[in-house]
Amino acid sequence: MLRIKKKLSEILIEKGLITPEQLKDALDEQARTKEFLGKILLDRSQIREPDLLTALSEQFNIPIITLKYRYIDWGLVKSFSASLILDYNCFPLEKDEWSVTFAITNPLDAWALKKIEEEARGLKIRLVLVSRNDIIEVIQRYRQYLNGNISKLF
Repeated sequence: MLRIKKKLSEILIEKGLITPEQLKDALDEQARTKEFLGKILLDRSQIREPDLLTALSEQFNIPIITLKYRYIDWGLVKSFSASLILDYNCFPLEKDEWSVTFAITNPLDAWALKKIEEEARGLKIRLVLVSRNDIIEVIQRYRQYLNGNISKLF
């Protein structure tokens, strides 16, 4: 589904965002922890999230968007499971006859991508990258939406 042009590490080094030594240390930690390289570098404060998103966008040719003031089509959102949204941090944004667009934070999360494909029921998947804060905020809006609908039942 996703085509990789270059490795994330190559992009980060070419952009001067990390050094080869930082990469080596992060890769050593990755071998031990099985965490994503980007997460390790973020946790170590060796890169900033906007830089990681830019590198991932370049690597996978996925656009970066902001969700803060975006209209949410709750009818579309309801057509996907709460598990997909809450457990996998994937958020459906748009749908047409042939495709559905999801906001994600990690295009390398194979379990999330598999779950999206299962629930898209044969539609083509389009992905957009969003920041961690954006996905947290939109999921918070989703939780409020769910709570509002539950309270209407009583």
